Amino acid sequence: MKVFNKFLVGATLSFGLASVAYAETIRIAVGHQSKCTDTYSAGIILKEMKLIQKYLPKDGKYKDVEFEFVWKDYSSGSPITNQMLANKLDFGVMGDYPLIVNGAKFQETKSLETLYISGTGYNQRGSGNAIVVPVDSDVQTLADLKGKTISVPVGSAAWGMTLKALQDLGIRDQVTIKNQSPPVGAANIAQGKIDAHGDFCPWSEIMEFRGTGRKIFDGSEAGVPYLHGVVVRKDYADKYPEVVVAFLKAVIAAGEWVRKDPVMAATKLEKWTGVEREVQYLYFSEGGALTLEPTLKKEWVDALKFDHTVLVKEKAIPPLDFDKWIYDGYIKQAYKEMGLDYEKDLAYTRIAKKENMKLPPAEIWHKDKGIISYKTVAEMLEDAKKFKKAGTLRASYVYDNTTGLKIFGHIATYVKGDDGKITTFMRKADAKASSGSIMEVSVSSPLSLKMASAK
Repeated sequence: MKVFNKFLVGATLSFGLASVAYAETIRIAVGHQSKCTDTYSAGIILKEMKLIQKYLPKDGKYKDVEFEFVWKDYSSGSPITNQMLANKLDFGVMGDYPLIVNGAKFQETKSLETLYISGTGYNQRGSGNAIVVPVDSDVQTLADLKGKTISVPVGSAAWGMTLKALQDLGIRDQVTIKNQSPPVGAANIAQGKIDAHGDFCPWSEIMEFRGTGRKIFDGSEAGVPYLHGVVVRKDYADKYPEVVVAFLKAVIAAGEWVRKDPVMAATKLEKWTGVEREVQYLYFSEGGALTLEPTLKKEWVDALKFDHTVLVKEKAIPPLDFDKWIYDGYIKQAYKEMGLDYEKDLAYTRIAKKENMKLPPAEIWHKDKGIISYKTVAEMLEDAKKFKKAGTLRASYVYDNTTGLKIFGHIATYVKGDDGKITTFMRKADAKASSGSIMEVSVSSPLSLKMASAK
């Protein structure tokens, strides 16, 4: 009997050890960009708040599974595709042009594929990308770049925008494009070492906020929506569809977390990313430059198809079968399991010119009082003077009267109409074309105010 018990115990232990030894570990490897606001809801927020863990399956074939998280941070989307091709990443979060390149490069292999499974954020007007010059540059328009050099992260959303803008103007062959990462390009703008730099969100606003760069071209002028999204390796999604759905539930939850309290979110994101909270708020506040929403709208598909033609002209991309690549089944399932209405979100697109004009026309972020909204721009300007003197002005915000886009108050052009009403413009050319007189308004760079208050 003792011998039998020893055998039984030994067998049980052996079986237990075997079970432990062969318990599956599922990797969730995500390539994201902590310096790109449009990727936060599928990247840095998920990582820092451990949101995916909240929705992971825990029963059935996942009962005894262990999940291993791998987070890889990149300065642009292009390297993420290379790592996904090498099977070192399962999910990638990137902008419109990198998304297209991702799908096309995978299909080119004939054996591997990715699926475009959700959006993360968008700006219907195309704002988020921009071309910036040093603040003291003589360059005022895109046409002034003829014979000059512009740097841009090649393969990025801003690269695609830059190509389109130059093609539309007919000067593509008269401008030299140099490949530079966002931090390098921004540093060269600050030091006056490059004629211009094209970049994606929020780098142009970072340069505006720090007082080092000035926009000469905003992505809204390109006439194509600006969007980001999530791709996943198809072999991974086929094997672990429930994990993919859990990932997208976390994306939805991240967007709701930001919308609930954008000031708190901006403050947290500053800590996590190093991008100033005042810049974060410009993107994530009500009326901000970014709408966090993951549905796959037809207009996004149309925009991506158009973007593909831009890259084809450059001979920079293989063919892409969009019908094979775009798949909305996982995001629809995520909505369903969370009790949300996918079709309702799918049908709605935020139009800045329509929606933002209903909001208070100006805001100030006060050092102690937080966000203050104003019924008129004139009232904001009066307070800005007082707060500037007291060293309590973090930032001011107004809306471009042409596009409805939210912009920093210190970079706006102010126009006073015959009725005394003050309106604001992103581009000086638009202000000059309006009815009214351009005002001499000095709303200093928020960074200089912060530095002054710190002395």
